[in-house]
Amino acid sequence: MRRQAIAGLLGGVILAQGALAEEPSGDAEAGRAKAGICRTCHGLNGYAKMPLAPHIGGENALYIENQLHAFHDGTRVNEMMSVVAAGLDDEAIADLAAWYASQQIEASLPPGTAADRAPEACVDCHGANGVAVIEEAPNLAGENATYIRQQLEAFRAGRRASDVMQPIAAAMDDAAMREAADWYASINLEIAPAP
Repeated sequence: MRRQAIAGLLGGVILAQGALAEEPSGDAEAGRAKAGICRTCHGLNGYAKMPLAPHIGGENALYIENQLHAFHDGTRVNEMMSVVAAGLDDEAIADLAAWYASQQIEASLPPGTAADRAPEACVDCHGANGVAVIEEAPNLAGENATYIRQQLEAFRAGRRASDVMQPIAAAMDDAAMREAADWYASINLEIAPAP
């Protein structure tokens, strides 16, 4: 029953967001040239070099654009990203999103791990293997467990806004957050450079 309630909530939000979605307008090659400002933390191909920076290679371009705009306009706050995004215009945001979205990813569960054991509250959006199944959700495959827990805690505390994630995180206790974070952190993520 809980899964049906979550699916119903997600369905309405996803349909509403999908109706507003536009095709990404960025230029991947121009984004590659601009990615120097991202590479220290996220790597040129989007495989994070720092434990508390997320992998962004292979993310959906619209998700990346939305997050960069949120950092730019202050609706999402991070000590480093708020400063970086403040210096980006709409074209740079679109180009960077196109570049990182162009990376090819492969995610695989650890040997002997069954996909049906994935965290129930997460799989409808983030997939069992951590590759997002909807464009409004980020990939979670191979992310650092501490990073994932911090984001869940931010949603639960209202420090990070999302009509979908805030009620899901509010329903999770610390153990459920650890379980979800550990699940996705255990997934092997490979990011191949764009062709």
